[in-house]
Amino acid sequence: MSTTRKIAHNTLVQIIGKAISTFLGLVALAMMTRYLGTEQFGWYITVISFLGFAGILVDFGLIPVTAQMLAEPKFDKTKLLQNLLAFRFFTALIFFGLMPFAVLFFPYPPEVKIAVAFTTISFLATSMNQIFVGYYQTKLKMHIQAISEVFGRIILVVGLFLAIKQNAHFLPIMWTLVIASVSYTSALWLQSFKETKPLFSFDWNIWKAIIKKSWPIAISIIFNVVYLKGDIILLSLFRDQGDVGIYGAAYRVIDILSQTAMMIMGVILPVLAFHWSRNNQKLFKKFYQQAFDAMMLLAIPMTIGTILTATKIMELIAGSDFIISGKPLQILSIAVFGVYLGSVFGHTAVAINKQKQTMWIYISNAIITLIGYLIFIPKFGFWGAAWMTVFSELYAGILLYLTISHYSKTKLKFKTFSKILFAGLTMAIAIYLTSNLHIVIIIPLAAIVYSTTLYLIGGISKETIHEIISVKK
Repeated sequence: MSTTRKIAHNTLVQIIGKAISTFLGLVALAMMTRYLGTEQFGWYITVISFLGFAGILVDFGLIPVTAQMLAEPKFDKTKLLQNLLAFRFFTALIFFGLMPFAVLFFPYPPEVKIAVAFTTISFLATSMNQIFVGYYQTKLKMHIQAISEVFGRIILVVGLFLAIKQNAHFLPIMWTLVIASVSYTSALWLQSFKETKPLFSFDWNIWKAIIKKSWPIAISIIFNVVYLKGDIILLSLFRDQGDVGIYGAAYRVIDILSQTAMMIMGVILPVLAFHWSRNNQKLFKKFYQQAFDAMMLLAIPMTIGTILTATKIMELIAGSDFIISGKPLQILSIAVFGVYLGSVFGHTAVAINKQKQTMWIYISNAIITLIGYLIFIPKFGFWGAAWMTVFSELYAGILLYLTISHYSKTKLKFKTFSKILFAGLTMAIAIYLTSNLHIVIIIPLAAIVYSTTLYLIGGISKETIHEIISVKK
């Protein structure tokens, strides 16, 4: 089976799995917003944002680092995986272990502080997923990750249903999140025993290699956390939990839309790293271009469609109490485009070993965005937070593109992008003309108009479609 077809099949499986898990995630979000209301949903957003702050700090970029190191011939694969698992577990344990004490210094309700204490288990489990996801990316067996994620989401939805049926309070609701995360990680871990020996190992030479690969990403991520989570943390300090809930509901939708970017680039990164490390410039350029085109294929309709249907989306997902969340969602949807740009070029930076050369982008972004948050959030609340988030994502995406173009000496072609943009604008007209219909009807109609237009103008060729759907070896 060709590499393109393997990537296509892995991406297709992931898209199907992600579609199911996204649907289940939206069901869970709908259950929580309707049951908790704006204030207690604000508690939930505060908890996951506070721990998400630590989660980003401890990230170290280990998904792309794992995929890259396993794609290189330097270390024994089993031994490398075992050291990556040990490195991830103990670094995460240190960071998350501090969070229950750190939250005591914040002016949050007691329920939020208690939830932070035990929800650290959920985030510790999620942090372990990074190694397994990177491992399955390298093996081009991302169906295992997709199935495990769906399993975790099923546990979440069932758990929420049972908790709500028992009229549970906020803290039992948060325990369902912990159980779902642990279930997801357990499924990945148990399945990996069929492929390798996913145990802990300590080899200082490998740990040094991991640190050498990850420290530039870690430094960048420390500054990333300022603009990725700083908005909600500062909003929770300057505004009440109701505003946090309204903004957080919109932000959760954006999080779900953005996950696909990491999914696709996660599949392509090992291939980019493989060809770059072996100086296969022709194939590197081919997959780099394919990565950009694939990301724009999704980013353009997501951005345009969300801007035009934001209020209807929030009413459908979160209920009438969260209709106002449609306004910040319209703004944040512009940030989705920046997220997709940043994902393409951020992952490519790792593939070509230029993490250090991109650090200045994240550092300057953090400084500028933090200043913006401190100016605009106290004055404008979630409106200021949303617009500064848009700035930060576009700033990172554009500068990463310019930096990677310089170091890779590879210029992207924008012919397909122009066709994608035309199809997206055609879709926008269709959405406008059908705006009186229910959102459940508008979304599939818009998808049909977009895909049909793209096919008719040659944005997707017959050969590409045949390559993707072919099962011949």
